[in-house]
Amino acid sequence: MRLTALASFLTLALGLVAGTAVHAAESAPFTTERDSVTLVSASDAVQPGQPAQFGLHFHLAPGWHTYWKNPGDAGEPVALTVTLSGGAVGQASTIEWPAPQRLPEGPLMSYGYTGEVLLPVTLRPELGDGTTVQVKAHAEWLVCAAVCVPEQADFTLTLPKAPPTPSAEAPLFTQAAARAPKSAPFSATIAPDGVLTLSGVGQSSSRPVTEAWFIPDTPGVVDQVAPQPLARTASGLTLKLKPLNAFHAGTPLDGLVELHSPDAAPETLAIHAHPIAMPAAPIQPPPAMPDGWLTLAGLAFLGGLILNLMPCVFPVLAMKAVGLARGQETGHRVRGAMAYMVGVLLTFAALGAVTLTIRHAGIAAGWGFQFQSPVFVTAICWLLFIVALGLLGVFELPVIGAGQTAISRTHGLLADFFTGLLAVLVATPCTAPFMGAAIAGALATSPLAAMGIFLSMGLGLAAPFVLLAVLPGAGRLLPRPGAWMDILRQFLAFPVLGTCVWLMWVLDRQVGSTGVLLLGTSLLMVGFGGWLAILGRNRAQGRYLRGAALIICLLPLPLLAVLPPAGVVTHTPEASDATPYSPERLAALRKEGHPVFVDMTAAWCITCLVNERVTLDSTRVRAAFAKAGVTYMKGDWTNRDATIAAFLHEHGRDGVPLYVFYPRRGEGRVLPQILTPDLVISALTH
Repeated sequence: MRLTALASFLTLALGLVAGTAVHAAESAPFTTERDSVTLVSASDAVQPGQPAQFGLHFHLAPGWHTYWKNPGDAGEPVALTVTLSGGAVGQASTIEWPAPQRLPEGPLMSYGYTGEVLLPVTLRPELGDGTTVQVKAHAEWLVCAAVCVPEQADFTLTLPKAPPTPSAEAPLFTQAAARAPKSAPFSATIAPDGVLTLSGVGQSSSRPVTEAWFIPDTPGVVDQVAPQPLARTASGLTLKLKPLNAFHAGTPLDGLVELHSPDAAPETLAIHAHPIAMPAAPIQPPPAMPDGWLTLAGLAFLGGLILNLMPCVFPVLAMKAVGLARGQETGHRVRGAMAYMVGVLLTFAALGAVTLTIRHAGIAAGWGFQFQSPVFVTAICWLLFIVALGLLGVFELPVIGAGQTAISRTHGLLADFFTGLLAVLVATPCTAPFMGAAIAGALATSPLAAMGIFLSMGLGLAAPFVLLAVLPGAGRLLPRPGAWMDILRQFLAFPVLGTCVWLMWVLDRQVGSTGVLLLGTSLLMVGFGGWLAILGRNRAQGRYLRGAALIICLLPLPLLAVLPPAGVVTHTPEASDATPYSPERLAALRKEGHPVFVDMTAAWCITCLVNERVTLDSTRVRAAFAKAGVTYMKGDWTNRDATIAAFLHEHGRDGVPLYVFYPRRGEGRVLPQILTPDLVISALTH
């Protein structure tokens, strides 16, 4: 009897304990031999208006890793979308990234995670009807070892609507919060030469810093594998970074800094480095007009003179010069030439002043520096396109009106002044002989002498038109007016359009296809506006059509605000002798008895990039390919491709890299995922 009572008591006690125990809040796992991934919740219930934390929980097999928000030189960051259903809505934050590990791989560097890691997000749900909330998540990630495998999965988790209590997985979120980088308690600055200064490091702690490493938030800003020499200053530490194309002096730099101290765990802190100018070197100012200044000014004058023959400038100036053939009163012609020269000189002076100011701030700048700006490239392309339409006769522009007397009387000196301004703007894409030495000398001398050199270049550009206008009888050197003038004007539009094509190529190298699409759309709108202007000629509604044309031509201006910054696009050069992979081409080459080396790769695959740089692009391997008559075939799996996926599966792989060598006769041979030049060369001969 007593035993029965005791058993009943123990059963009741265990039931009470079980009723108060925390509950698991974890989805069904996505599992492969590489990893196991689940969606977890920090609480076992969800309540309206209270933040709810969810996270993607990784268990990575030994040797495998996934990536941080900046994957480094190769890889892709984890992408996670979390939504609520069952009458609930919520706004998810971005992933609250834990501090990553540095993962060096030969000449490349990646940032990511190994072992176990949780990537949390926070939602603020507003709940509707019902008693439960269904949490759904879609995730895409990349796991890499010697091979890289893209993975994706959908997860579902159902939670009750009730006051939340910590779940069994809550400690994972506590650990992730502990791994999240804290804001640095010191200030940071970045100089144009890549020197990162950490002011106050070590002053708030007795731990001496013996090593430091900077991890940028975005790729392509600094060389992520180059050494970062550490130096001590009176106020803190400096790290010397190696800037890359996406590094822009004068803009802040965000990222993490790892601080290492003896007998203590590394500390990772988030920093926002403010830009500073390079300190001016303490040098003696040169004399106002140094020795050799006249030589430099003469070279600048010759360079400006030759600019008149460049395809960017010649069409506009040719039409102004041809206008003199129509005959004008001498005084009017001279005043117009002087206004034109003033426009040229003032614009050259402005360009010179801006260039010298930027140089004084410690930023490299020279002739055409403004073409480093995608906004300027876009704007100048618009301007030249409008000039080309004017030359084709779509509408009349006062500055290229071929000297028509009606236009000249209406617009007068102002039109000639803006002709000079336009001539300099369209000249900036071009560099004439003698200009290089003159500009280099100008930027190395005093500001006063430099401005004199820039103005000499302007005088050279203005001289031919001024001489034609001022010298008595010079106009008689030009052919008599006639129909040829209209034909010449239309013909000169095509060098200008050719310059527009070149500028579109420049924009593509700066910001990629998105910028080219925006520019092409804007040129289409400008062309449509020009067509409306033609419809408005000699019509009663002409004033309204011309007004509509002007509005349409101005509509592209907001596109400047959405242009990506220069440098965000990196162009990976392809081997010039690489043949794009296709099953048909491979079959044809094998049927003809050609040996073929197939390289299945992707831009995000670090092993692929290392193999290409160290082995496949080496001189020895390329020479061996040429000697053996091997066709080098490459399949790019950067974007998922069903044809390449089928080839991978055919050879028992579900990721890249994959290397297969097909000899002249016989079946293909799969090579190891880590290549060396000797291994590849040996495969060609055995």
